[in-house]
Amino acid sequence: MSKEIEDHRNFNQSGNEPFSSVLAKHVSRRDMMRGGLGLAAMSVMGFGAAGALAAPAARTGMKGSSAPGKKPLTLAFESIRGEKRDSVVVPAGYTAQVLIPWGARLTSDVPEWHEDLEITPDIQANSLGMHHDGMYHFPLNKGSESREFLLAINHEYIDQGALWAPRGGPTNALEGQRPADEVRTEINAHGVAVVHVKKQADGRWTHMVDSPYNRRITNASEMELSGPVAGSDYVKTRFSPDGLRTRGTSNNCGNGYTPWGTYLACEENWPGYFMRDSDRQMDDDRLGVSRGRGRYGWETAAGDASEQNDEFARFNTDPVATDATGDYRNEARTYGYQVEVDPYDGTRRAVKRTAMGRFRHEGCWVGKLEPGKPVVFYSGHDARNEYIYKYVSKATWSPADANRPGANVDRLAIGAKYLDEGTLYVARFDADGRGEWLPLTPDAQTRDGHRLHAALGLAADDQAGIIVHTCDAADLMGATPMDRPEWGAVDPTSGDVYMTLTNNSQRTAEDSEATYTNEGGAIEESGVGFATAPVNEANPRPDNGAGHIIRWRDGDDVIRFDWEVFVFGAAAADADNFSGLNELNQFASPDGLWYDDRGNGEGILWIQTDNGYAGVADHTNDQVLAVVPNGLAAGDARAVVNAGNQQQLKRFAVGPNGCEVTGIFATPDKTALFINIQHPGNWPASEDATEQTQGKVRPRASTVVIQKEDGGQIGV
Repeated sequence: MSKEIEDHRNFNQSGNEPFSSVLAKHVSRRDMMRGGLGLAAMSVMGFGAAGALAAPAARTGMKGSSAPGKKPLTLAFESIRGEKRDSVVVPAGYTAQVLIPWGARLTSDVPEWHEDLEITPDIQANSLGMHHDGMYHFPLNKGSESREFLLAINHEYIDQGALWAPRGGPTNALEGQRPADEVRTEINAHGVAVVHVKKQADGRWTHMVDSPYNRRITNASEMELSGPVAGSDYVKTRFSPDGLRTRGTSNNCGNGYTPWGTYLACEENWPGYFMRDSDRQMDDDRLGVSRGRGRYGWETAAGDASEQNDEFARFNTDPVATDATGDYRNEARTYGYQVEVDPYDGTRRAVKRTAMGRFRHEGCWVGKLEPGKPVVFYSGHDARNEYIYKYVSKATWSPADANRPGANVDRLAIGAKYLDEGTLYVARFDADGRGEWLPLTPDAQTRDGHRLHAALGLAADDQAGIIVHTCDAADLMGATPMDRPEWGAVDPTSGDVYMTLTNNSQRTAEDSEATYTNEGGAIEESGVGFATAPVNEANPRPDNGAGHIIRWRDGDDVIRFDWEVFVFGAAAADADNFSGLNELNQFASPDGLWYDDRGNGEGILWIQTDNGYAGVADHTNDQVLAVVPNGLAAGDARAVVNAGNQQQLKRFAVGPNGCEVTGIFATPDKTALFINIQHPGNWPASEDATEQTQGKVRPRASTVVIQKEDGGQIGV
């Protein structure tokens, strides 16, 4: 989630023990075992929530190693200094190219970008959308995977100031009726793009205008519902009385991909796009559907003479008819899913895979793939004190289903095989460094000893109801509230999973009352308890502003896992800088992740940031860091990356002023690293991403390609 649109309210009032408390118990237990600092000493020294964890005492199973006889993988670039400038900064010997900014056209029948271009619904529907985020590559032909492919890319949200700059800003942004064409344009700036890109003979990249593969999927595109919720009463609307279709996808942040060659666009902060004032449902409040006015006021354009098929009315989910097939009371329930897209076939609608849960999905990452075993995907709910989830398919993996570029394959049918039937789990983290995946099924036993369906007031076979109320179900099962789970990454050899816990600025002082206010200043929630994540003796810091990254490995039984903290974010000068970070690698608010597999059980973990933590933000803009994690283990330290080895963590790139660095992958031959620069303040100045802007430009989120000048592999 971009900090630009972050919702600071805490919607989890479950009372479940938060990760901060688990951390405290874990470090206390660890310190007693090793004769180290006790809780009282930690309190005196000011140790906070972010620093309270140590790895399990006897835990060595996650320490990787190089292949016998092979030189260990090492990072060959020098860590760069922090920067605050209107350009992308990369190490010596590297280049950075702006490839596809917002507004880059996909078809030649819309105008080329210029600084004063007035964006219309048609232009935006046939151009790159705003605020690039998660992305992935899909090869067109065997043998050219690293030189030519389809790039699927998320467009998370919009910057109305930049979008409507030629006319001085949006009309009636905060009150009053929005103009229909402005709303249509904003709707079309969201969603997903599929873009045909190619590396030229001179080493530069270009996108192929008018390629038959180029495609936009917007927040107005018709798509299908599949899995347990499809066809149920929960999703019947005036648009789709049978509950099998919906329109649009929005706030697609992190992403995923499948081994059969499809893209997963994950719906994250979608609740704010809808409003509901009357007869609010339990999930409206648990997930944060707006009151009074949606995020951009799209529902206010309803009734315009040009409106077609309730294109604006659907964002108002107040019940107005005698039943759900006469209004849009259930429209918000058609959002909150993993959206599967076949990038190769523009004739196929995207499909919302409801079996994988309904919440604010940050992304979706496939686990270790083994023939004859279920396919596993991990996802985090990016909000304060929310949970980490795992989906396990009923069908077992068949290598015959692996992606075959160029073949006439029904990839969405393969997706239905693996993604429409399976079990959704939520994670509980225990203080001893172990954890358990808790099933979200109707007959699962809650922490209070009830059947989950009964605890939610559902019928005994209502899996659709469990999915619609995923977060409430996770509350009842006793899942562990985390500090904003965002991106994940998986080592395909070991199966180790990494996930960023970006920050949590809503921790409260011990025994104090926490209140949360809406945008109008009214108190919406108040109370004391674990739902508001109070500090404790080992966690005296109300705010975990710097965040951290955890790592876990599932056991053979699917249910159990082991976990540890991989690295703590911090400023070099912080008292709780438990990973020993210095000026050349200090970071905070880790967000994007990418495990760059280099073979032989080794790889590079790339870390991106979306930082608002002053101790680091005063020193540098958002950044990309790299570390080779295999061979590193925590030992007696509180994290895997610590004062004894933190030199292995290096800063690789820094983004321009105002931006978030996000969306990352490397080409299969490892010669190009693709990243996205989201919401820059005054950039780009040209196709050269490293050129510093002189004067003012209309800011454009962009995909950037980083390469070595000598054409070699990135990072090594």
